[in-house]
Amino acid sequence: MIERLPADVSEVLALVLDQDDPVHVALRAQVPHLRVTGRCGCGCGTADLALDTRSVEPAPVGAGRFVAAEAVLTTETGACPGKVLVFTEDGYLSWLEVCSWSDDIEVDLAAARAWLRAGHRP
Repeated sequence: MIERLPADVSEVLALVLDQDDPVHVALRAQVPHLRVTGRCGCGCGTADLALDTRSVEPAPVGAGRFVAAEAVLTTETGACPGKVLVFTEDGYLSWLEVCSWSDDIEVDLAAARAWLRAGHRP
């Protein structure tokens, strides 16, 4: 299944790729060209991403798979229940991972988006 990039995925990518370094700048330029090609079945929001690599330049991260950006998720109470990771493959966005470290706090893409929007930092 291939779907257009949903707003929640797009916004979380924008919130995590918020630095002005060359890698984040190049990856933000790829976002309008992304599509979701798969989702984790557990409901966490993790998404496999794809794009036409002929339409954009790769980020300067080198060959292979890299974590290009990450953000620790912090709740209103200061708890850190998980993180969001952004992976690249050969310089192109390939995967958005939502990780949970908590059995007590539900961590999914909607929660990650809200916590990142609120700017809670560990």
